[in-house]
Amino acid sequence: MIPLMDMGAQYRPIADEIEAAVISVLRGGRYVLGPEVESFESKFAAYCGAKHAVAVDSGTSALHLALLAAGVGPGDEVITTPATFVATVAAILYAGATPVFVDVDPETWTIDPAKIEPAITSRTAAILPVHLHGRLADMAAIREIALQRRLKVVEDAAQAHGAVRGGISAGSFGEAGCFSFYPGKNLGACGEGGAVTTNDDEVANAVRRLRDWGQDGRYNHVRQGFNHRMDAVQGAALRVKLQRLPAWTDGRRRVAARYDAQLRGSGVGLPAPSDGADHVYHVYAVRVSNRDRVRALMTMAGIETGLHYPRPVHLQPAYSTLGYDRGDFPEAEALSADTMSLPIYPELGELAITKVCDSLKRAFEVSQDEADDRPTLRNGSL
Repeated sequence: MIPLMDMGAQYRPIADEIEAAVISVLRGGRYVLGPEVESFESKFAAYCGAKHAVAVDSGTSALHLALLAAGVGPGDEVITTPATFVATVAAILYAGATPVFVDVDPETWTIDPAKIEPAITSRTAAILPVHLHGRLADMAAIREIALQRRLKVVEDAAQAHGAVRGGISAGSFGEAGCFSFYPGKNLGACGEGGAVTTNDDEVANAVRRLRDWGQDGRYNHVRQGFNHRMDAVQGAALRVKLQRLPAWTDGRRRVAARYDAQLRGSGVGLPAPSDGADHVYHVYAVRVSNRDRVRALMTMAGIETGLHYPRPVHLQPAYSTLGYDRGDFPEAEALSADTMSLPIYPELGELAITKVCDSLKRAFEVSQDEADDRPTLRNGSL
């Protein structure tokens, strides 16, 4: 079976270094925050071209605390997209604000800037673009809207470590950028982790306080906060892995380029072309009709596929109270209905890439032939 991701393939070459770093933490006795986390924060900030990186315990916490630090709170609205993982929307609700959805661009699958302006009201406080699958949203257009309307920009960069456009890295376009280090991410911890990047001293200081019970110095609680600190084991592992991230990103782009070349003209819907730097391919998703049948045939061929994400947030039962209905965001709904994710990781070899592509093309052809052979209804009868 060719897996969707292969964590073991990543770990084996760096096992000795990771284990030495973790053992050093265990022997040193500083298990929460501390020097290893601080070292990682410094290096990750430099990697993102940001003045600050503040490590936290998850990407969700990063989003939550960044919104609070940017001044978002009860009574505010935050514009985002329903084509995302639910954590994006949950974080807005955690901050006490109201998510306001707009649809995605049908080509890039990221938030459509043209639809942002009509959604702005007197209560809008921020825009939260999502760099879906590792592709940067149209940050130039979003920043221009934010500047004109005096809105904050908080990036959901959970899938976009190292994506760059115009010399600016993901996490450095707005007031804050939010990253996840969930193990399967392009830069993954050995457990949960996240970070907020920012060039704003006040935002950085606010996130540092908020992650540690609102403290400004031990037992001096200047605001209500949370326990969202990163543990030192994750900081140590991430510090080691960060050194490899540029090479890993090159590997992902290599795989994506091979997929593009082999699948072009097959009828399978491919990701929009990238400029080579603005997409880091956390996910390589394709669009196919009769997706469930295609996936079943791929499984039979020994290839694991994934779904990111099969139901947009506005149609999730837990978020039905937001008041949206099916049909409100047709592009996001279509995207969720026909996308499937192919295996992508830096270690994926040429033979495996070719097998994935050949199997997908055969599965797609079979599914189309089966659909064409189905009887059709005429005047209410077969």
